[in-house]
Amino acid sequence: MGLTGGIGSGKSAVARRLEGHGALIVDADQISREVVEPGTSGLEEIAAEFGDDVLTEEGRLDRPRLGEIVFSDTAKLAKLNAIVHPRVGARTEELMKGASADAVVVYDVPLLVENDLGGLYDVVVVVDVPEEEQVARVVHNRGMDADQVRARINAQAARDRRRAAADIVVDNSGTPEDLDARVAEVWEYLRTRA
Repeated sequence: MGLTGGIGSGKSAVARRLEGHGALIVDADQISREVVEPGTSGLEEIAAEFGDDVLTEEGRLDRPRLGEIVFSDTAKLAKLNAIVHPRVGARTEELMKGASADAVVVYDVPLLVENDLGGLYDVVVVVDVPEEEQVARVVHNRGMDADQVRARINAQAARDRRRAAADIVVDNSGTPEDLDARVAEVWEYLRTRA
């Protein structure tokens, strides 16, 4: 299953709930951090492309700084994606090969729609909330400036496009209990398909 949603939609909350039901979660964000750790060729290539000021004093990737650069410039974002995506793909393939034959594997990938990856999955689930709720959540939970959040939202697929790519839409604008119930329905559907 491919799981996606815009920044601040609650995609990670859905992934955690699915994991609680027994799904194997493959998290693209986690993998994308892993492939740019200090000492990796990914981090070296990013520093060569964007300069050493995208590194912290400790030599780690300064993700907020890099985000300021790439999320306002589509050409620079494309360069970053060309560095990171092949590495994420290779690591994902490794992890998926390790799953048991009867596992429900959930690939948690923010850019599923943007990269037209829907055809790779048996089911595409989109976590959805209105844009203003996305902004409010990210500002509150991550301390990010509202304009930076909107820039990231604008760099992602439009809400209508994301919803159109979905086999299942999970509305996450309600209570945590509402989300629990909806994820339980999705899990039952996935188990039935499996």
